[in-house]
Amino acid sequence: MNTLFGIISITLLYSAPLIFTALGGVISENGGVVNIGLEGMMALGAVVGATVGFYLGNPWLAFLCGGLAGMALSLLHAVATIHFHADHVVSGIAINLIGPGLALFLCRVFFDGAAMSKSIPFENKLPQLFRDVFTPELLEKMPFMRYVQIVFQQYIIVYLAFFLVLLMWYLLYRTKLGLRIRAVGEHPQAAETLGINAYKIKYICVLASGFLAGLGGASMSLAIVSNFRETLISGQGFIALAAVIFGNWTPQGAFIACLLFGASQGLSVILGTLGIQIDTNLLAMLPYIITLLALIFFVKSSKAPAADGVPYERSH
Repeated sequence: MNTLFGIISITLLYSAPLIFTALGGVISENGGVVNIGLEGMMALGAVVGATVGFYLGNPWLAFLCGGLAGMALSLLHAVATIHFHADHVVSGIAINLIGPGLALFLCRVFFDGAAMSKSIPFENKLPQLFRDVFTPELLEKMPFMRYVQIVFQQYIIVYLAFFLVLLMWYLLYRTKLGLRIRAVGEHPQAAETLGINAYKIKYICVLASGFLAGLGGASMSLAIVSNFRETLISGQGFIALAAVIFGNWTPQGAFIACLLFGASQGLSVILGTLGIQIDTNLLAMLPYIITLLALIFFVKSSKAPAADGVPYERSH
């Protein structure tokens, strides 16, 4: 029973960074800009979060700075694709080369040439909600609460990620801004005839995407682990991108996909801790294998916004 609840707990924890990043992909692509640079933005957010968290000891400031770092990198993608009409995929690849390289460079600068940042003390990591609720007295009186504790005593990033899914859904489908974003993603020329500034909407979407991807990276270095290392992100951004496609470019769909991919990571962790004789390299590959299978079987039924990835030039 403990194993089952342990898998649920790890699934939620590992899904949170993917949810942040996938929501970034959802808003960018609904605005008509393909963003495959999520991996690079996550990497930069992770190192900035770890560095600010270590030196200033304020996890919330570090979390915010991680998001802003991802946003700063996304500005390059926005300028290249929106202003200079560059190919979105090529620009995204460039971001994925710049992001991890810049992250490693910054890590070496701030940590005496090391490729791994120093560990953030536990008290300076992002907080765990309900940590003080499950006291030894309560667990002694109500033993079943141990299972509740395993699932719900999560870092706050899990609850923030869940809240952002609802917020993103409300923004896209219940607000005027969301309607404008989807209109620009479907037909920017028609949107401009209605007085919508398509360029402005696209910039907002890409910058929001970078901010969310940066939060995803920072949540890795400030909650799941307590430092930055060269291999910390290693494909998380691409898994989040797969979740966007698997989830049919909707917040709720991407959320479900992230839970699936998070579960595969949780399963690989649990199998490893149980000492089951499976090659560790095969366990590490499990999330990527599931991601690949999901793309093979479900990508045909997904439909991107009509103008997603199409360079837009305003006619005068």
